[in-house]
Amino acid sequence: MNIEAERGRLQLTKTEMCERLGVTSKTYNSYIRGATIPSDVLEHLRAMTGQSIDYLLGLAER
Repeated sequence: MNIEAERGRLQLTKTEMCERLGVTSKTYNSYIRGATIPSDVLEHLRAMTGQSIDYLLGLAER
């Protein structure tokens, strides 16, 4: 997944990322370890980063 790379690019701490997504750090950590991410969170990530959902999930190149 490229979610962590985008968090770094945006210069956000994990706490800031969690706040923006409206999730707990435990939930965020499960997402970056491969848990299913709800579509509303994926859409929020897409809007935040300007990247495609496929890229964020590691299914496509930039």
